[in-house]
Amino acid sequence: MTLLTTNDTAFANAAPVSSNTTRTMIVVPCYNEADRLDGGVFLKALAGSPDMSFVFVNDGSADATLHCLEALQKANPSQIDVISLRRNSGKAEAVRKGLQHACRVGADRVGYWDADLATPLEAIADFETVLDRYFDITVVYGARRQLLGHRINRTVSRRAVSRICASLARLAVGLPIGDTQCGAKLFRNTPTLRRAIDTPFTAGWLFDVELFSRIAATTQKPELSFYEVPLSEWHEVAGSKVSSRAILRSGVQMLRLIARRLLTRTEPGKPERRSGPVAPKAI
Repeated sequence: MTLLTTNDTAFANAAPVSSNTTRTMIVVPCYNEADRLDGGVFLKALAGSPDMSFVFVNDGSADATLHCLEALQKANPSQIDVISLRRNSGKAEAVRKGLQHACRVGADRVGYWDADLATPLEAIADFETVLDRYFDITVVYGARRQLLGHRINRTVSRRAVSRICASLARLAVGLPIGDTQCGAKLFRNTPTLRRAIDTPFTAGWLFDVELFSRIAATTQKPELSFYEVPLSEWHEVAGSKVSSRAILRSGVQMLRLIARRLLTRTEPGKPERRSGPVAPKAI
């Protein structure tokens, strides 16, 4: 597989770089991850999964992240792609670019995973099992629920933020979603997903909710399409690059998404707007 450099129009016309059959392609966004990216774990996961691949997206890192990713790709060129954004564009755009690439390559299932591996890669197989078993499910996502025997280690502040995000998500998506901010998600490569990632996200750090909202708005029975997997293990990793200012800004954008949903009703394949005031446009 080939390294692609983007942030320009050339990426839109880039041909698929994978010549092998890939059932599952996982996007791993990376920003200044040189000191904590555990490449060995990713390589080990691929060794036992010939139909899986990773696409690492270097989000304009200022450290040696790109060098680390190039070394990983060299170690397994048939199962690793690298996309390098020339400038830092944020996690939302890095994930979107990666998903577009994975869909273009033709993987049956595409998803994204946090580079810090707070969610172990072994959980990918659990997500795949859901999609294999339930053909009506198109979105599978991890939930960090404090269940008996589960190894979920989060700080009190992290749990509080998660609950607030979940409350906003339920209003924005219209589904009883329990956890949108866990960085472990898997989707079927469908026209609905491809439309949902066609344009940049506006919700910043809460882009996961916006993605879910886009998918739900154009799905006939969204309550039958989403599946929440309680994770058996999740460990908080130090080094988060999300600032309190970014969280606040994303919260404002989320309120706009909620207002838009309340003022707009979308039929599958055909937008239909109610009469009345127009929801404010996202910045």
